[in-house]
Amino acid sequence: MRRLIYKALRFLLKIGLHVYYKKIVVEGLENIPKNQPLILVANHQNALIDPLLVATHISIRPYFLTRAAVFKNPVAAYLLNLIQMLPVYRVLDGFSTIPQNQQTFQKTNQVLQQNGSVLIFAEGNHSIIRNIRPLSKGFTRMAYGALAECPELNPVVIPVSIQYSAHKRTAGVVRIILGESISVNPDPTQALKLTKQVEEALKALVVDIPDATYPETLANLLENQVDVTNKQEVEHFLSGKPTSYQVKSFGSLRNKLMKIFHLPLYWIWLFGIAPKMEDEVFTSTWKFLIGFVLAPIYYFLLVLCCFHPEYGTWAISFLLMAWISLWANQNSQE
Repeated sequence: MRRLIYKALRFLLKIGLHVYYKKIVVEGLENIPKNQPLILVANHQNALIDPLLVATHISIRPYFLTRAAVFKNPVAAYLLNLIQMLPVYRVLDGFSTIPQNQQTFQKTNQVLQQNGSVLIFAEGNHSIIRNIRPLSKGFTRMAYGALAECPELNPVVIPVSIQYSAHKRTAGVVRIILGESISVNPDPTQALKLTKQVEEALKALVVDIPDATYPETLANLLENQVDVTNKQEVEHFLSGKPTSYQVKSFGSLRNKLMKIFHLPLYWIWLFGIAPKMEDEVFTSTWKFLIGFVLAPIYYFLLVLCCFHPEYGTWAISFLLMAWISLWANQNSQE
């Protein structure tokens, strides 16, 4: 039953993500080896959206290590457990919570010993800044912890880049790239070397804008409609070479129409969520969850109104315009 619920939830989330984003590109699936314990190490730019995208768009079923704070709500914790997310406690969560990480690492050891897969956001935090931050030692601890208990294992690390044309807006482009696998040297003294190797592999996949010129460089890229999910395109533009693909700017009129015909949902975001949100990286997470959970209810209520003898015609028109504006907003970029 748990597996059935997982598949159903995964299917629904995948549909929801394809409605929320215009285009989701996945590259490098051929780099996933079979019958080997896998540790996927990803960059982290978009809160809960990052693991949801990976969970629904790669061919394996990894366990995810994610910040423990999102497990505070019992309902959220139940759903996160269904899609195989495991909590990681940080100093920010209180020193008393740190020992609880031992249970998580015991679980990851079991997964790896069964040739399973685990994904970790090794930067240790999230940020919409488009670069790679220093990696923590969590993934090496997993690798060598599993090897200590089962020396015959042959774990590999796969770098995973997740990049967005616009972190906080709908109808954007997402690009997920799985890099070539990196073998884990069984000698634990090589842990630091492994960390550096994986960090360099991620830097080769992710658009990495220098901090010194970050605001100006990003503004220049966006102004010229460069595909900021594509490292090669960004490097070509910055070096003066022509780019082959441009991301068209958002259609403001289409976006406004979508808000008008989804006004109750927009108000929930504008007045209920946005003023209380302390971390802007959760913007897309909340927008997606509002649409995923409440949009079906909103559409169902509109459908019911369609059968009302007095308001039926109005309801049908409003429902059609809601769907048309949603479609138009999705197609406001190429």
